[in-house]
Amino acid sequence: MAGGRISNGATIERELPTTFGTDGIINLQLNSEDFTLAQQVSDAINRQRGFGSATAIDARTIQVLVPRGGSSQVRFLADIQNIPINVDPGDAKVIINSRTGSVVMNRNVVLDSCAVAQGNLSVVVDKQNIVSQPDTPFGGGQTVVTPNTQISVQQQGGVLQRVNASPNLNNVVRALNSLGATPIDLMSILQAMESAGCLRAKLEII
Repeated sequence: MAGGRISNGATIERELPTTFGTDGIINLQLNSEDFTLAQQVSDAINRQRGFGSATAIDARTIQVLVPRGGSSQVRFLADIQNIPINVDPGDAKVIINSRTGSVVMNRNVVLDSCAVAQGNLSVVVDKQNIVSQPDTPFGGGQTVVTPNTQISVQQQGGVLQRVNASPNLNNVVRALNSLGATPIDLMSILQAMESAGCLRAKLEII
């Protein structure tokens, strides 16, 4: 018999009494703790509904003063849900499945210069800045600094793959996979990069 799982699911066996908005206060809960986002939500509500309408209680909870009465509360909350909020991109994160070797990144993960050896594989990330200056000092040109990154992945036996691209983790993972790196190799290399401080992201292993 096949089994299944409902993410964030639950079984309701008894109806729960609710005091939704009876005291004129409703607490909004963020999915994850973020002091900056909680304050941004509070400020956005206050700008539209008036100062004092919302208060950030902690990193997850925003307390909102709502009008009494069911229909008024529904309209009030509907208006709040449509308030635009400029959310800053979250911290860069890399999630790796230690069993399958699958790697998921939530955005472009930046790598600094580093060299890592793991078993018969070695990874070298070399970043250099190329400065382009105008030929004449008064010609109206502009000095431009262009990063030039070379990512080299080497395997014992003479196989060498070189990638000339922007310094992102996607190229490193792709090159390692092309050389047949095992999930353990990939996990160890990413952990070493994080420990050395050249992986600008939070590494999470599941």
